Amino acid sequence: MDNARFSDQLAVGCRALGVSVGEDVGPRLHRLMGELLKWNAKVNLTAITAPEEVLEKHFLDSLAVLPEVTGATSLLDLGAGAGFPGLPLRVALPSLGVTLVDAVGKKVAFIKAASATLGLGVRGLHARAEGKPEAEGIPRAQLLIARAFMDLPDWLALAPAYVEPGGRVVAMLGKAQTDADLAARAAERNLKVVSARAYRLPFSGAERQVVVFAKE
Repeated sequence: MDNARFSDQLAVGCRALGVSVGEDVGPRLHRLMGELLKWNAKVNLTAITAPEEVLEKHFLDSLAVLPEVTGATSLLDLGAGAGFPGLPLRVALPSLGVTLVDAVGKKVAFIKAASATLGLGVRGLHARAEGKPEAEGIPRAQLLIARAFMDLPDWLALAPAYVEPGGRVVAMLGKAQTDADLAARAAERNLKVVSARAYRLPFSGAERQVVVFAKE
């Protein structure tokens, strides 16, 4: 997929999701895709390798949560994998401070290399998050995010330790959960649901939900 087609499809997808990005985002994400596929040919970073699927299921899926992320100054992603949603969000939001954490060394190596290649200034940390940020060397952030990292109850048990006072926890989920279920999960951890938004990816129609939680 050449740069022009990629940028056109990105624009179509963003419109369908109701988000907008700068004109420079398409070419930069196209370059990021090239780096991802180049690395993936040597080390297994992602099972998604078709350019159209990378565009939708990694990039557009990441950019879909721009409404929940815009305005934050710092973002921490635990279990970042190959850098999604953190890398695309950083491309779209140049002032956002981003730290991406993963327990798999080759994925962190890619994050660091991609950040350097694109001049993103993203920090990649090779660590396992177990609820002790100081001991793990993981900085707290205003916004903590994860995409299908672990089951929601486990995520809400782990997440609050990594959030700054007044910060929020964002969960990127697959099939939408009911308001009652989300409220119950939040109450178990002295959290409250700030917002919950269901949507579909623009080309495949895959179901998604993004939920924001805050400490009571």
